[in-house]
Amino acid sequence: MPARAYWQGQIRLALVSIPVEIYSATKSGATVAFKQIHEPTGKPIHYEKVVTGVGPVDTDEIMKGYEVSKGEFVLLEQDEIDAVKLESKKTLELTQFVDASEIPVLYYEKPYFVVPADDLAEEAFIVLREALRRTKKVGLGQLAMRGREYVVSLKPCGRGMVLETLRYADEVNKAQGYFREIPDAKPDAELLDLAEALIDKKTAAFDPQEFHDRYVDALKDLVERKRKAKGRKVIEDKDDGTAKSGSNVVDLMAALKKSMEKSGGAATTAAPAKKKAAPRKASAKKRA
Repeated sequence: MPARAYWQGQIRLALVSIPVEIYSATKSGATVAFKQIHEPTGKPIHYEKVVTGVGPVDTDEIMKGYEVSKGEFVLLEQDEIDAVKLESKKTLELTQFVDASEIPVLYYEKPYFVVPADDLAEEAFIVLREALRRTKKVGLGQLAMRGREYVVSLKPCGRGMVLETLRYADEVNKAQGYFREIPDAKPDAELLDLAEALIDKKTAAFDPQEFHDRYVDALKDLVERKRKAKGRKVIEDKDDGTAKSGSNVVDLMAALKKSMEKSGGAATTAAPAKKKAAPRKASAKKRA
């Protein structure tokens, strides 16, 4: 367990208080970081904090300021900001419980592990965890961390619990503005069957180890090739063989069938039922 918790405080449910510690559940993945370089000298470019008409300044002379009108700032000391009294800085009060499916995926932001702060907190912690698990509910409350207050959800996770910060309503764009022009039409039944068959063929248990950042790998490869090329450009035009997308049903049908073949499934689909031929009239000889 990390030596330092991201947040320490208590979860409160009515008159019950549970001391807990919160740790970040995620970490930064592999990245390729670039620096800005002065090409003539090959040296990195540095940034300085400067004041117009004054020049570079010391960090000791820098304060936080809030602009109340054009060019007018209210200056605040850090200890003044830290002294702002907010109960959620030390207490997460669970004020509501909802089904997890009621929270749209757009609102979830970042997860944290929640553990009991000491042995005395374990019993109450386990009771709350199992109560959430049995009722299949998610607890909601507000929590102040690192300079802002978040709406958070709390749910069971193995032996512990996971707290997830949620976005406020004004931080989420309305989907209607983006989806309005998409027609509300039913797809062709045969195309839909093919798409469902392809989804079934590729359905498997989620394993995060199966995925890695291929862009990072490609950038590392580019850096290595550039190093070996000693400064020469190494841009390569590669044809990935991707066909231009067609807009008619025939192209979509062919693409789905080809996808099924590549995934090892049968590309056959139920052929449309043929119309039954009308019964022939008996010949005059047979009628006789």
